[in-house]
Amino acid sequence: MKNTLVLLLAVLITNLTHAQFIKEKSINAQIGFGISSPYESEDEIGDTGFFLQGEYVMQLAAWVELKPYVGMITTSSDGEDLNDNPTDEKAETKAFLMGGKFRVRAPIRWVAPYIELGIGASIGTYETLTSTIDIEKNGLIYHIPFAFGLELGRNNNIDLGFTYYFQPSVEQYVGAFAVGISIPLKNR
Repeated sequence: MKNTLVLLLAVLITNLTHAQFIKEKSINAQIGFGISSPYESEDEIGDTGFFLQGEYVMQLAAWVELKPYVGMITTSSDGEDLNDNPTDEKAETKAFLMGGKFRVRAPIRWVAPYIELGIGASIGTYETLTSTIDIEKNGLIYHIPFAFGLELGRNNNIDLGFTYYFQPSVEQYVGAFAVGISIPLKNR
């Protein structure tokens, strides 16, 4: 299953990079403040960490883009909830991310709002501990990326947004408040 998923993503990326319907191509690099939390919790917890991601952006039209991505997120618990009260509950992740998503955006110069959705896989270690959940897992799991934010600047090359990866098999989500920059690629 793992090899099939990686092979399928590689073939799709290779074929799409030469497609005639792609208007523009760019690389988007993002860095941000990571967070993870269980789906359900008695305490309001939010374990914190670091997020880094790179995307190969293929613009199909002024309002839609395809985006294969790779990245990483690492979060850890400090033993406190959001109100600085001690808690045993946690949702920790140390994982590499890969997959594909599409972005729909309003093609407005200077401030363009967007929303993204896709499918991907995480490879790493995960721990979710609440009063009703006790999951420790290593390896490959699937995730569902969801993001929203703004593209800023004259050419919309600064990205400011929130990105989330819902991980149903470990009953947690990870996410980030991230800032990115897009670097246009020249056509051949």
